[in-house]
Amino acid sequence: MTGTAAADRIGAKRLVFILAALLAFAVLLSLGAWQVYRLQWKEALLQSIQLRTASPSKPLAELELLHARSGEIDYWPVTATGRFEHINERHFFATHKGASGFYIYTPLRLADSRILFVNRGFVPYDRKDPVARAEGQVQGEVTVTGLARDRLTSKPSWVVPDNDPNENIYYWKDLESMARAGGYRLDGVVVPFFVDADAAPNPGGLPVGGVTIVDLPNNHLQYAITWFGLAAALAGVFAFWLMRQRSG
Repeated sequence: MTGTAAADRIGAKRLVFILAALLAFAVLLSLGAWQVYRLQWKEALLQSIQLRTASPSKPLAELELLHARSGEIDYWPVTATGRFEHINERHFFATHKGASGFYIYTPLRLADSRILFVNRGFVPYDRKDPVARAEGQVQGEVTVTGLARDRLTSKPSWVVPDNDPNENIYYWKDLESMARAGGYRLDGVVVPFFVDADAAPNPGGLPVGGVTIVDLPNNHLQYAITWFGLAAALAGVFAFWLMRQRSG
């Protein structure tokens, strides 16, 4: 190999290294900027949740009007009165305080005959069968106070398992599937959002209410610092390499 060919080869390797370093630097900066954006979004969300959950409870009719206007009523306190139709309760796989089990979504028949699906709370895995918690299957008219929760229009991620209505096990909040399994028509019959019941105790202790997660994790600042720190480290290594090249 001639000296010119060897020099060209070294030059090509240097060019590839420089381009790869610049690309990596751009990617790290982009990831850091994305986490800054997510930090701002999460802080606004947490502020909204805090404001809403601290508000007085609203009648269901008021929440329905708000939902009709904005399409979003997550975490607003709400009160509704009706009769539970326990025979059509749906079971949402969940964990609570380290234990696996189910959230119990029970249709609440309102005075106008419509249906509101209420997440009454958590039951351990071995208490999924309503017979194992008969005391908690309250009868007659009840008033439920809790937090309104938006429905999902699709499965949130491909890693989430598909719901299994035949086995009455749900992995994501598919209101349409829950309504259909109970024999309810969604349009005009089922209220288009859920309610998570508060922590008021149920007879027999189950389900355990008040399971809504309102203290969402917010680690975006740490992530942003990590990505920007890696970008700074890469810039330092690259600068050192350039000085070595020039001195060589």
